[in-house]
Amino acid sequence: MNLFQRFPLLKHILYMIGVSVVILFLVFLFIKMFARQGKEYELPDMRGQALAALEDENPLDFHFVVIDSLYNPDVEGGTVLQQDPKPGTMVKSRRKIYVTLASYAPADVVLPELSNMSVRSAVSALEAAGLVCGRLRFVDSPYRNVILDCSCKGKMVYAGEKMSQGAVVDLTVGIGEGVAATRVPFVIGQVPAKVRRGILASSLNVGREHFEGVTDRATAVCYRLDPDYTGVTRYPLGTDVEIWYCDASEADAERIIATFKVDSTKIIRPDDDEFYISSSYDDDYDYPSNDDDWDW
Repeated sequence: MNLFQRFPLLKHILYMIGVSVVILFLVFLFIKMFARQGKEYELPDMRGQALAALEDENPLDFHFVVIDSLYNPDVEGGTVLQQDPKPGTMVKSRRKIYVTLASYAPADVVLPELSNMSVRSAVSALEAAGLVCGRLRFVDSPYRNVILDCSCKGKMVYAGEKMSQGAVVDLTVGIGEGVAATRVPFVIGQVPAKVRRGILASSLNVGREHFEGVTDRATAVCYRLDPDYTGVTRYPLGTDVEIWYCDASEADAERIIATFKVDSTKIIRPDDDEFYISSSYDDDYDYPSNDDDWDW
């Protein structure tokens, strides 16, 4: 009598063990094939490329999901602005890639109420509404640095009016009584958006901008101004400030600061007391925008 005949239950137990091993083997094999374990690829940088082209040339069969669209007049519609996961991430084929695209047309936005605001507040309000502050035109008025009216392409516009996102709004500002002067803000090392904001908020106008040799204007940094920043010299309200930019990789903050006509970290006030300034423009600090606002 063999063992299985003496212990019939043992045969069934061995059968169950064998079947379980086979099932587990098939399950793990299926999981490995389904999850594509060990087959990961470095995600390329898709920013700046058209989504249609990415979908046509898609060897890894990525599934693109559009989560947002933003209007940028300098970028062609349908171009990828942002991606998630980030470039360089190791991913598997057929992965979902979440992208933000440049929209083909600007959305409608509402012009905020700007009357009686200061220039600094108006610049911030326009930016928050998706609009762009253009030229500042100073006119005779007893109310210095106060917004009197605004226009777009030479036509008067009013609060509550619908406009295209990114539209440029010019402001008419009161010049006040007496001497109206302001100082060039410290915007060296800042990107164009912050440079323009800082200059306009100081009641100056953005003059010619030079981008010679710059590969990406959005990330370029300012390395020179005309008139120069000194922290002391005053200029009439509305003076044009000419700006030069270079690639951020070529910017050397110490070298740039060393070319200033004055020490940019220590300015002597007219009363000979020491006046310290930051080595960069602080968006959160309420820099005075005209001469009367400075407590000198």
